[in-house]
Amino acid sequence: MTKDRINSIKSKVEYFAANHIEEAEDLLRELGRIPAPTRDEGKRAEFVRDWLIRQGAENVRIDSMKNVIWEAGTGDHEDVIIWAAHMDVVQPDTEAYPMTQEGRILKAPGIGDDTANLVNLLMGAKDLIENRPSLDTGFVICANSCEEGLGNLDGSKELMRQYEGRVKAFYSFDCYMGQCIDRAVGSHRYRITINVQGGHSWSNFGRLSAIKLMADLIEELYGIPLPEDAPGDKTTFNVGVIQGGTTVNSIPQRAEILYEYRSTSEESLSYMKGEMERVIDGFRDRCDVEVELLGVRPGNGDLDPEKLRSFTETSEDVIGMYFHEPVWHGAASTDSNVALSKGIVANTIGTVTGGLAHTRDEWVDLDSLMTGMKIVLHLMMMHEVDYQGRSLF
Repeated sequence: MTKDRINSIKSKVEYFAANHIEEAEDLLRELGRIPAPTRDEGKRAEFVRDWLIRQGAENVRIDSMKNVIWEAGTGDHEDVIIWAAHMDVVQPDTEAYPMTQEGRILKAPGIGDDTANLVNLLMGAKDLIENRPSLDTGFVICANSCEEGLGNLDGSKELMRQYEGRVKAFYSFDCYMGQCIDRAVGSHRYRITINVQGGHSWSNFGRLSAIKLMADLIEELYGIPLPEDAPGDKTTFNVGVIQGGTTVNSIPQRAEILYEYRSTSEESLSYMKGEMERVIDGFRDRCDVEVELLGVRPGNGDLDPEKLRSFTETSEDVIGMYFHEPVWHGAASTDSNVALSKGIVANTIGTVTGGLAHTRDEWVDLDSLMTGMKIVLHLMMMHEVDYQGRSLF
């Protein structure tokens, strides 16, 4: 892309952002109060749909997973780029989230992860609606569900299913400014339960204890040697929850844990699965062991490294035009996992400055919203034929 075209895009970006920043801030305050716990995003989905319709978007729909989807240019192009930001928030509230503002700092649960990023995506959609540019590919704009926790990326999985065979690139707007994630951290999550007869702690002393057996099982899980990952890959594991027993004077009949392992390598995920099964099989002759798969987040698939590198470098160049600090790119577990697992180039890009994500004191700096909006707008405008003259892909 020539310098003149880049400057032309930047000029349009600056003009739109300057004239819509107050609207974006108001949208953030309104959207940020709407509860959207994972798998219960309906209220926020309806708000986003109605907001897009008010801007002039046509054929906006909410799918079976509560993804809000609007298409631009898909009637002219078979290939599509998906632009997404998730609606769900880790807090389970079903009533309006509390919100406070101190100076330019806005605080509310989920306000940065991912509400502010979603607002910047919506402002990008507003530009498309208002200006109706000719695009070099179809756009799918999606406020998606089920990114957090045991949502298991089900919103993105459904989105990729609907557009299977058509997606040539995927952008997720999530995380904080300066982050450009281009590798997936996959994970498998389980509930493991041990059941035994149990009994009275005095009269039945000596019977098997579900808690003691679970403690032994945890020790063996933690004794699994990590795989020999290739350079740049990493594998971890964790027991995050343990529950069991009824009273201090009862031999526990039941104990359960939540266990996960993560890796940037699908091969290592398979290794950890085999080792976990080996450990559990060693306990089956002593007690009843139940294993429930709670969720799978896919890792990296068969990707063309040069194509991904070029794609990520373009994103970093755009980020650097507006954010004048080092850009970090690496691995994380985000909605981009699904595309990356299918060999599709994808980046997860942060568009806001903030902190204390996943707490009730989460905050964002409202002054960063404009910078993030410019990044989203610039990435989208690079696919406008008027500014480019040829396809980027």
